[in-house]
This record gives sequence, C-alpha cells and structure tokens, in this order.
Amino acid sequence: MAVAFTAEERARITACLLDTAEELFAAQGLKKTTLEELVAPAGIAKGSFYAFFDSKEELYKEVMIRRAPLVGERLAASLGRPPGPEALAALMRDLADVLTSDPFYRRLITRPDELAAVARRVGPDEVARITPYVLTPLLDYVARAQRDGLVVRDAGPDVIVGVLRAAGLVTVNRHLFGDAYEQVLDATVTALARGLTTPGAHGTGERGA
Repeated sequence: MAVAFTAEERARITACLLDTAEELFAAQGLKKTTLEELVAPAGIAKGSFYAFFDSKEELYKEVMIRRAPLVGERLAASLGRPPGPEALAALMRDLADVLTSDPFYRRLITRPDELAAVARRVGPDEVARITPYVLTPLLDYVARAQRDGLVVRDAGPDVIVGVLRAAGLVTVNRHLFGDAYEQVLDATVTALARGLTTPGAHGTGERGA
C-alpha cells in the first residue's frame, strides 16, 4: 500500500531529496548514485521515491533547474558591463570560477553523457528549462555587442558563447598546468577576449575594472 504523505512531509522530503541528489550527483554521478543513497537521509523507503520523482533523471533535472538561477546570478555583474576586452575576460573568469567552486555544474559540463541520459529520459524541452537562466543571457549579451559593433560578427552569437565557455576547459584541466594554472587562465581569457572584440571596443567599459 502506498504511503500517504502530508503536504508538510512532502515539502520536507522533496527538499531533502534535492539536497542529497545535488551532493551525490556532483560527487559520483548519475549512474553510480543509487536510490538507497538518495532516500536514506529523507527517511523514506526506496519505493516511496517514486511518489516524489519519476526517475533519477527527473531528480537530476530538478537539481539543474534549482541551481541554474544561482549560476546566472554569478554572471550578472559581468553581463552588466559594456563589452570590451576586459569585460569579456572578466566574464570568462566568472565562468571559470563557477567550474572551480560549483561541483554540480562542473560535473554537468565535464560529463555530457550524463546530460544526454537525462535528456533522453525527461525530454530535451525539460532540460532546456535551464536556458533562460544561463545560456540566454550570454547569447543576448553577445548579440547586443555584435549589433553595437563591439564584438566580431564573423560568427553567430552561439559560436561566440561557445568560445567563451571553452575558456573553462583550462579550469577543467587545471591539473595539467600545476603552479602555472592562474597564468595560463589569465593568458587564455585575455587572448580570447581581445580576439573576439573589434578595435572600436578596445577601451570600452574598462573604467573601474
């Protein structure tokens, strides 16, 4: 017989499942995390999990959606600056900082197979619910900068954003650079930022940096 939960119990258990999932998925991934591990802190039976989420993938998606606004907030300051070499470099450093300090987001970026598994189970439209918080602001920022003639126009906004995100590969592979990591990151974001901005953007929005 299915267990009936009060509204208060449902809220508490849902929050606990999300907290536990965020920690476990970041540490060991979707596949290796078991239902037993997920439900233990909430104090419910394994079968009761399905009274809250249809699958582990559904829970993973909800953690993604919960974290997305927090990531967006961390990029907001850089996205509020007029585009220029230093502003784009600062944005790439913010993206790198997210990868350094946010284990769940780092796992999401470095294990695309897990994101693909989630998309197969819950549908790409559900996964795309994180887009307005993270990807859309980046695309809008680049598109405006291109219209204003501050960012090169020989590639679409999606490609430019891809280049910005690619700087995070330095952070993901920081173990390869040892003590030179900070210098490598700084040189990478500086070179990319200058390559992405037009000559007219140099000196734009740099005051107060």
